[in-house]
Amino acid sequence: MQGTVGGSWRPCTALLHQSGFRVAKGLGFARFSSFPDLHRRWYRSHVREDVRRCGVCSSVWDQRDMKKLGVGFEAWRERLPRRELLSTVVAGRRSVLHELQSLRNDEADYSGQIEYESPLQVVLYPDPRLRAKNKIINVFDEKLQQLVQEMFDIMYKTDGVGLAAPQVGVNVRLMVYNPVGERGQGEEYVLVNPQIVKYGKNQDVFAEGCLSFPTFGSDPKKAPTIEADVERPKSVRVEAQDIKGKKFAMTLKEWQARIFQHEYDHLEGTLYFDRMSPEVLDSIQLDLKKLEELYEQRTGLPAPEKISNRK
Repeated sequence: MQGTVGGSWRPCTALLHQSGFRVAKGLGFARFSSFPDLHRRWYRSHVREDVRRCGVCSSVWDQRDMKKLGVGFEAWRERLPRRELLSTVVAGRRSVLHELQSLRNDEADYSGQIEYESPLQVVLYPDPRLRAKNKIINVFDEKLQQLVQEMFDIMYKTDGVGLAAPQVGVNVRLMVYNPVGERGQGEEYVLVNPQIVKYGKNQDVFAEGCLSFPTFGSDPKKAPTIEADVERPKSVRVEAQDIKGKKFAMTLKEWQARIFQHEYDHLEGTLYFDRMSPEVLDSIQLDLKKLEELYEQRTGLPAPEKISNRK
């Protein structure tokens, strides 16, 4: 029979120690009555073993975890009010269940073997894939290597210096770049599942362009992409995996730091105009609206986002 807070407490499905400590295996409710003074040896030899037999994760009841929950040995010795102890233990159990649910949800965040169709094409704003969540890569195989090679190919053909996987319609956490932007020159970088672990303190402003934001018109002097000022840290410390899954870390500065941060934003579903000041953003609104109109003409669908709707 299940107990309720404020009501009578009765034994449930599993009987623990004869001291009166009972746990309902299904619900995690507990009874604390007539506790003697507890000491470490009794705790380790009885409570943890009883909890293990009951099917409850014993680490929940570990002394260190109890301290995190605010219930240490001193609290037990002082015999805190029954309801307060119960509330704390139940809250701890709910926290563990929440963590387990998070682990199950995280499984959906992994890509498995990457699937995509060749040839790749650059995805243009406001395609929703540029805002979609990008999965963690956990399979390092020939398919991943093939994707990396095709991303470099399209990057060079479009005169880019960096490219993120969502920019070619593949929503995984992968980026490639070459600071020189010329095949056979400079150094090619492949970063799988990258993370920024530290930003530099100093900032600078630079006119950035993006392959997903081309310009249209007959003016030969106009840049091939929409360019505008974006402020970013001048250096970043990053961690990532290489194409074979090996972890590494490096510090990037100046031009490389800016390229990395631009592509990293793509992996986070952030676009470079999200980081522009209102004044700078106003200067490119017409170009963005043109891309929105072309998307609607090309797909027959309403643009998933419009710059005019931004507050």
